[in-house]
Amino acid sequence: MTSHNRRNFLASLGGGSICMFGLTRAQADPSPAPPPQVPLGNTGITMSRIGQGTGMSGGNRQSNHTRMGFQKLVELFQHDYDHGVTFYDMADLYGSHLYLREALRAIPRDKVSILTKLWFRYDGEPANVPAAFKKHSAEMAIQRFRHELSTDYIDVVLLHCLMTPSWEAEMEPYMEALSAAKAKKQIRAVGVSCHDLRALKTAAQCPWVDVILARINPKGTAMDGSVEEVVPVLQTAKANGKALIGMKIYGEGKLAKLPDMREECIRYAQSLGLLDAMTLGAETPEQMRESLSLLSRFPAAKA
Repeated sequence: MTSHNRRNFLASLGGGSICMFGLTRAQADPSPAPPPQVPLGNTGITMSRIGQGTGMSGGNRQSNHTRMGFQKLVELFQHDYDHGVTFYDMADLYGSHLYLREALRAIPRDKVSILTKLWFRYDGEPANVPAAFKKHSAEMAIQRFRHELSTDYIDVVLLHCLMTPSWEAEMEPYMEALSAAKAKKQIRAVGVSCHDLRALKTAAQCPWVDVILARINPKGTAMDGSVEEVVPVLQTAKANGKALIGMKIYGEGKLAKLPDMREECIRYAQSLGLLDAMTLGAETPEQMRESLSLLSRFPAAKA
């Protein structure tokens, strides 16, 4: 997208428009400092400290982001990239692959990191699905993801939304397929996203896991447990060499609507000394620019 077209797009939003955060366009910083480019743990992957999520109210291969339509979401991806965001958080469950594929016509693939997630529940209840079917399903999904994204490789692929402490046994065939793709350099890193404290504890100890996508914010909103319960598990994961990406930083948007909480949420995430990066479900350019401005005010604590 040319600078002229980007200016026209921003102008079309209207000077008095209100975003979900309650921020007017007049208040938004038009040129916040770009986020730092950081290593993702020991994976060899580099990404921006803040990533663009695509799963607000997501499910059934759609989300608030995909419901914007191709033009608005692709323009949001381009806006992010123009402001230094190089980490894009996708998922099969969100149906967002094809939207990023369109954006990658203008954004250099080798300048960005792509994370996506495998929704194994499409195969049925894991306890009732034969191992051979699970493995084949994952193999086909990986190839489909690469095709949908029009890329030879995907930086990170996660098993999406683990909720049981015994997930290692149930997920083993999927894990085998992901490991094989990693060996072929079709995937650079593997891991899990968790929506249960017991599942998170298992992930913190699991040798197979490279990356954990974990829910964290200062109020425990939409998290796997209280802050006091979750933080020690993340500390264990970090000590075990896992890369950590924070999600639900704004409590699934709930905290973003409260006075001064956006600042507190970013300050808290930056102060932990645990997160390698974080994904934010910004739905407008203003939302992303505000988060980038807050990030620049609160440097990350060192682990």
